Amino acid sequence: MNAQKTRLRRTGWTTQAGFSLIELLIVVAIILIIAAIAIPNFLRSRIAANESAAVASCRNIVTAQVVYSSTYGIGYSDTLAELGPAPGGGPATASNAGLIDDVLADGLKHGYKFFYAPVDNNGDGINEAFTLNAEPLNPGFTGERYFFTDQSGVIRARRTGPAEASDPPIG
Repeated sequence: MNAQKTRLRRTGWTTQAGFSLIELLIVVAIILIIAAIAIPNFLRSRIAANESAAVASCRNIVTAQVVYSSTYGIGYSDTLAELGPAPGGGPATASNAGLIDDVLADGLKHGYKFFYAPVDNNGDGINEAFTLNAEPLNPGFTGERYFFTDQSGVIRARRTGPAEASDPPIG
């Protein structure tokens, strides 16, 4: 019984058990400090993951374009949608090759927007080249770098705006 009484605090009128306000404030302060350190690290890791996914998507599109060109023999596709699957899961055709997923075929994935432009150098209706830009939907939040690639498959990056063929390749 005496051990139980020693754990209780006397506060003038009554005997109470619990934490003081100072103890609770210290615990809250520690939690806030930990959160202030952890949240920026979490945001940076999410940006890095989105950028890695955008680079992987650029590589997937370049690979799909090479397969499309060699399979159908009509140059590169006119749109990203032509590389996507057929509605309802039909057979692969030149207008629905099924080489990339439907989300990427819509040009939006992992916080990045993809802009595809075919290039018909000869005016014969056959796309001999293409360009692809990947831009973060919300710069600084979904990604910090902009990416560019073309039929060469070299992916280039820039931090200040849309990347171009003259920008340095990623490492």
